[in-house]
Amino acid sequence: MNPFSSEILLTTYSQCRSRSVIRSVATLPSSFCLNLPGLPMRVFILYTFLMVMQDRLTLHNFLTLSGSDSGIGHALAKHLDSLGFVVFAGVLDKDGPGAQELRQSCSPRLCVLQLDITSTTQVKEAYLTISEQLQNAGLWGLVNNAGILGFPADGELLPMSTYRHCMEVNFFGAVQVSKTFLPLLRKSRGRLVNMSSMAGGIPLPRYAAYGASKAALSMFSGVMRQELSKWGIKVAAIHPSGFRTGWSEQWDEQEQELLASLAAETRSAYGEEYLLGLRSYLVQLPSHCAPDLSPVLAAVLHALLATRPHGLYTPGKGAYIPLFIFCCFPLWFYDFFISKVLGAGSAPGQPRMAGGENQKL
Repeated sequence: MNPFSSEILLTTYSQCRSRSVIRSVATLPSSFCLNLPGLPMRVFILYTFLMVMQDRLTLHNFLTLSGSDSGIGHALAKHLDSLGFVVFAGVLDKDGPGAQELRQSCSPRLCVLQLDITSTTQVKEAYLTISEQLQNAGLWGLVNNAGILGFPADGELLPMSTYRHCMEVNFFGAVQVSKTFLPLLRKSRGRLVNMSSMAGGIPLPRYAAYGASKAALSMFSGVMRQELSKWGIKVAAIHPSGFRTGWSEQWDEQEQELLASLAAETRSAYGEEYLLGLRSYLVQLPSHCAPDLSPVLAAVLHALLATRPHGLYTPGKGAYIPLFIFCCFPLWFYDFFISKVLGAGSAPGQPRMAGGENQKL
């Protein structure tokens, strides 16, 4: 997933519109039309009902999604385009491979836009572009999907720049986009969907920076769900488990920065073997992730289109199990459970003895 990319989706959703109208008409009581005085009156009432339904469904036409260069955002853009949405895709590099693939594989409805979610100027430009396209209509959905992982390592080892970078993209970027587009969501009483992570709901070793930023995003989602309900805006957080999203970050540079920032005492405490093993964990990480993104796509679509969306989604095999154990069991049991799940098969060795105890992760 490209760290700063953002995607804008302007949708017509014509396929669902016609079906929704038919379903709504089908739910009318049979006696409703039969009891009306005369055929002209029945035709007039039916026509008025269809026009009202058309206006209501038009509010569901416009969506905004961030993070489309690769991974979940890229797959979601293609999926929405195949459903008939008109997609405005904002990317970090509009001439990059992700943007080029979207142009080639999607319908002519899709339009690629240059957008960095950490840039206030580019976010405002995106808002003006979308507002111009919407004219006086509201925005039905905003999906904050863009994010970065950061180099997976023990929290003590991570440089402060990694913490700041994760917060800047995963949290502050999403907040900035949300605050910018909320006036459009308020017009349509729409949806705000934030792509958090399983690491944002439970503590996971080697994800201190990433997990902290996603936890902040999850808390932001919960507070917004409460505060925006007065305008009828529904807010959902997505906590996927491990999925293969094609992270394209500069791992070599991040590893070198991590090693260069370590104090001699810290390097000695962990040992060179453990530090070198961090890269092997990163290499093995994709093999532990699911390649099929359809559960995440289904969760996002449900959050956007369902009459009663959930406040929290946990797509992925067993994603809810660690969260359940964390919430309902003693912390020592959760720590024991995680140590077994993330045990010797994926751990980058063990650090040296510290204070007489082995610091096993």
